[in-house]
Amino acid sequence: MAAAPPPAPQPPVAPRFSDGDIDRDPAAAARELTRALEKNPDDAECYCQRAYAHILLQNYADAVADAKKSLELNPSNAVALLRKGLGEYHIKNYASALESFKEGQRLDNVDDTFTIWIKRCEETLNGSQTEMNTQQQPLSSKIKYDWYQTESQVIVTIMIKNAQKDDVRVQFSEKEMSASVRLPSGEDYNLKLVLLHSIVPEQSTFKVLSTKVEIKMKKPEAVRWEKLEGQGDSPKLKQFTPDTQHLYPSSSHYTRNWDKLVVEIKEEEKNEKLEGDAALNKLFQQIYSDGTDEVKRAMNKSFMESGGTVLSTNWSDVGKRKVEVNPPDDMEWKKF
Repeated sequence: MAAAPPPAPQPPVAPRFSDGDIDRDPAAAARELTRALEKNPDDAECYCQRAYAHILLQNYADAVADAKKSLELNPSNAVALLRKGLGEYHIKNYASALESFKEGQRLDNVDDTFTIWIKRCEETLNGSQTEMNTQQQPLSSKIKYDWYQTESQVIVTIMIKNAQKDDVRVQFSEKEMSASVRLPSGEDYNLKLVLLHSIVPEQSTFKVLSTKVEIKMKKPEAVRWEKLEGQGDSPKLKQFTPDTQHLYPSSSHYTRNWDKLVVEIKEEEKNEKLEGDAALNKLFQQIYSDGTDEVKRAMNKSFMESGGTVLSTNWSDVGKRKVEVNPPDDMEWKKF
């Protein structure tokens, strides 16, 4: 009678660790489990236990790899899904972690651990999306502007910090104002206003300050603007009379007491240091404003008759003769 064949060799039994054993010395447990897997590379439980050791050691990418291998060998292992989700969460792969926890909950709907981590993932994802939307919002869309008025001017302030003078462009026309500012971030901020009433473009200015861009638009008459912008026919103009509370309309839809500010603006205009033609024009305006009737007549007559090339305040001189054109030496007079 032939002898029975010897039994087939059995794979070595891999060591089994409780979570408490792994908690006590995760590094030692990981080494022992690695040796076991070298002998039996198809042991799903060993991969699942080593994934837990990797989580305790904060080797989260290794934990995810071991949990995935365990699930390939045993797809219905809810514990492996939990450990895969934990590893993914800690490497900030929140969407994959959420799917792992949800799949684990479908296999084990008793363990509240899945519910806790699902909620945490959802909160993290919602917070990340909100932050992303905030970051993607252009900086230029967050910039605000405000306005107020004095008897002679309408002032618009654009709240931009640290703008460079060369990066600011402001253009005026009779009923429009447009401003373009290159922001420190490289973006462009653009503001275009269709004004309710007319302004005097050539007497309108702007100033770049450390905290804002200030735009001053000259009113042709001392009238009160009910609002900053408007289209179509202008409403009937009203003489400028500040109300009892000194409240001015604002694009921000709230009111302020501008009494002190108006005084400061007028003082600033008085002390404003101008250069070049602007300084000269201001000087002539001051002379005309403070002059006698004869001075004013002399200035008007000399300026008109000379085509703007002579400006005299001596009425006893220019009142007796026609003032001839007298251009500067380096210029030639042409009549257009």
